[in-house]
Amino acid sequence: MSSHFLPPCLNVIIRWTSLSAPAINAFPRTAFKSSQKIKPCNQRVKPHIIHMGKHIIEEATRCLQCKKPLCSKGCPLGTPVNKMIELLLDGKMQEAGAMLFENNPLSVVCSLICPHENFCEGHCILGRKSSPVQCSDIENYISRYYLDQFQPKKLEKRKARIAVVGSGPAGITVAIILALKGYEVTIFESEEKIGGVLQYGIPEFRLPKDILEKLREVLMQLGVKIRPNMLIGPVISLDDLLRDGYKAIFIGTGVWNPRPLRLKGETLGHVHYAINYLKNPDVYELGRKVAVIGAGNVAMDVARTALRKGAQEVTVLYRRGLEDMSATRYDYDYAKLDGVRFKFFHSPLELTEEGVVCVRTEKQTGDDGKVKLVTVDGSEKLEQADSVFIAVSQAPRNNLTGIEIGKTGLVITDEEGRTTRDGIFASGDVVTGARTVAEAVRCSKNSAQAIVDYVESL
Repeated sequence: MSSHFLPPCLNVIIRWTSLSAPAINAFPRTAFKSSQKIKPCNQRVKPHIIHMGKHIIEEATRCLQCKKPLCSKGCPLGTPVNKMIELLLDGKMQEAGAMLFENNPLSVVCSLICPHENFCEGHCILGRKSSPVQCSDIENYISRYYLDQFQPKKLEKRKARIAVVGSGPAGITVAIILALKGYEVTIFESEEKIGGVLQYGIPEFRLPKDILEKLREVLMQLGVKIRPNMLIGPVISLDDLLRDGYKAIFIGTGVWNPRPLRLKGETLGHVHYAINYLKNPDVYELGRKVAVIGAGNVAMDVARTALRKGAQEVTVLYRRGLEDMSATRYDYDYAKLDGVRFKFFHSPLELTEEGVVCVRTEKQTGDDGKVKLVTVDGSEKLEQADSVFIAVSQAPRNNLTGIEIGKTGLVITDEEGRTTRDGIFASGDVVTGARTVAEAVRCSKNSAQAIVDYVESL
């Protein structure tokens, strides 16, 4: 698996990849000798495909094939990274893709938007002295190839009908797993397209939406029915679903209600909630200067999107310091690269027509040794802005009844996703609050198995 395999076959692989990308699976690593020649190609070579083919092989051959891979331990889903790379270099990309899909139906998504520096790549042993293996790029390459070739096996149909409410990461995961087991699955989605936060909460430059269309095609191939523009609660209730013969209901509706600041000026016309903006940025007129209150990943997405949509100056206002940001360092670095400005230790006091009135804050250590945040007297200042975004977390909608909800609006479940009502299950952000897609998939896999156990016990 070492890099001595690379020179003899790399040019062969790259040339062929430019013909029908990705096609590495057709060429085992030992299949070519350096003296071999390739027939001339009449097709135009695509530079980005050549570069990607070379990058993937170079990264794959850097893998040490650790007996106890820390990369897998660092992943919430335990993605078998070393096995994935071994299969790729052995020319078994279809098998590698099937393995990834079985472990994580949203592998193609997680490979793009997970905080890899905290998960797989952050645990790679090579990263201790140099750069880690870019296993996310390899995973995405294989996963996209697998979905493009996806052909479901003939399924043994089961009679049980199961409802999936919401088609975000949790809903898609459960729908795919249950459909692969032969259950009749219907997804109820409140918007016109599937994906939930993947579709309406993550910008195109971070997650190309053609991936979600491919996942929709996979769902259709598996026989899943999709009812778009159908918000469960106001018109159709959970009781209605149970009445109509659904043996189990899964809730994966995410967190879509923005948390307000409760500050004076929050209802002004130039003040917007970040999660709403990301649904359709093109309908907003922002002006030249934009302020974003908050420092999570949603705040970074809004700031970077606003610059791409014409804003000349975007400033993130955060009441704490860089080290306290909930956004990943990766997202912060990219936001800085895009031109986003940051003003730390700025806490908003009031929103005005001219912008945001802020007060400076600072950390102080008390006699008990605890660090607390205090305001600096007389430090009030207006941060001018034509538009202001509030990005300080979200909560679930309150449209569902018949199950127990916690004080914060999150659905109460056990570790397997069972709610307080028999036959109704939930997982993902609607249970945990906003987390990563990988964590939502992990919880939803457990919920899918709990649903199977429940249905089969009836």
